[in-house]
Amino acid sequence: MLSDYLPVLFQMIIAIGFAAVVLSLSVVFGKSARTSASKDSAYECGMLPIGDGAPRFSVKFYLVAMLFVIFDIEVVFMYPWAVQFRDMAQISAVPLLSMAGFAGILALAYVYALKKGALNWKS
Repeated sequence: MLSDYLPVLFQMIIAIGFAAVVLSLSVVFGKSARTSASKDSAYECGMLPIGDGAPRFSVKFYLVAMLFVIFDIEVVFMYPWAVQFRDMAQISAVPLLSMAGFAGILALAYVYALKKGALNWKS
C-alpha cells in the first residue's frame, strides 16, 4: 500500500529540488540592483507621489455597497424559484405563498433602509 504513494513522493522531491536549485542559481548568478531614492519611490502614472495613497471614502459608499450586495444575493435566490414556478404551482400554492413572504420581508428591509436614510447621500 505504501508503494502506491511512491510516485507522489518522488514528484514532490523533484519539485522541491527543482525550486531550490532554480532559486539558488538566481541568487548566485543574478545581478543585484542598485538602489536610489528615485527608483525606490512609488510610480503614480506620471503624477508626483504627494499625500496619502488612498483617498478616504464616506461611510455612505460602503453602506450602499453592502445593501446592493445583500439585495442582489436575494434576487439570485429568486431566479431558480422563478424558473421552476410553473412546475411547483401545479402541485400546490405553498411555493407562491413562501415566495410572497420572502419578497415581503425584502420589501420591509428596503423600507427600513429608506426610513433610516441609508440611501440618502445628502445627510
